[in-house]
Amino acid sequence: MQRKPEILLYPSGRHHYRRTMSAPSITSRDWALILLLSIIWGGAFFFNVVALRGFPTNTLVFGRMAIATLPLLIIIMVSGQKLPRGWAAWRGLALLGALNIVVPIILFTWAQTQIASGVASVLNATTPLWGVLAAHFLTHDEKATPMRVAGVLLGMAGVVVMALPDMGQGLTGQSLAIAACLFSTLCFALASILARKLNIGGVTPMALTAGQLASSALIMLPIMLIVDQPWNLPMPSKESVLALVALALLSTTFAYWLFFKVLESAGASNSLLITFLIPVTAILLGVLLLDEQVSLAQGGGIA
Repeated sequence: MQRKPEILLYPSGRHHYRRTMSAPSITSRDWALILLLSIIWGGAFFFNVVALRGFPTNTLVFGRMAIATLPLLIIIMVSGQKLPRGWAAWRGLALLGALNIVVPIILFTWAQTQIASGVASVLNATTPLWGVLAAHFLTHDEKATPMRVAGVLLGMAGVVVMALPDMGQGLTGQSLAIAACLFSTLCFALASILARKLNIGGVTPMALTAGQLASSALIMLPIMLIVDQPWNLPMPSKESVLALVALALLSTTFAYWLFFKVLESAGASNSLLITFLIPVTAILLGVLLLDEQVSLAQGGGIA
């Protein structure tokens, strides 16, 4: 009987896996779900831009995590799944949530105030590049091969091409935003290594995801209260509120539920296709709905 890949999932939508046998075949239904999920996750970059017009970064990140957690917990309870138990498990989830959600999402959300959403989505897709390097230096069984190194160098060359116009201008807003996105994807890669080392047995990937989201919301709560002081903020527009709700319920809760369906049916390796389709959706939405422009250097880096 064909064994499924070992999955270590975390709420950025990325997963680290160790293949034990050949990946499952992918059906037309799987393709439809992958396309739908890439649209939903690509749309998160669009919703971020709209929500940022009414919410500061920390408040937006807290709201997204808090609103998304509740329905995910309800799904877990209704389906009879178990949440992690014990201080050690929740301490590990809090650490993983900080590295995998709090820090990178704060940085990515801020970066979208400086660069186009499509560019941010492309930089988001550099996570596998950092993953190759992190796995090579921090694990014993996933050393980099010549082809993987070539892929990393090619991908990093694309980042350099995108950042080239700002390199001679010092620390501009755009150059800092690119650096913030790259540091975020490094955090995602390091989180994949940390996820392998955590020993939280007896719970499903969805329950682990809910635990990370809940932990991240608790971490963000004091940061939001101290830094943003939301009671002093002006009332956000209806569009910003709807964008926040869409980020939480559509691009987080529903997206993860849908991702688990794809993961179960198509397998981990086929699910990676979502990562490469997300920038296409994000760029199209940015150009069509936000009047964003993709420069020649950015287009070359994307290619």
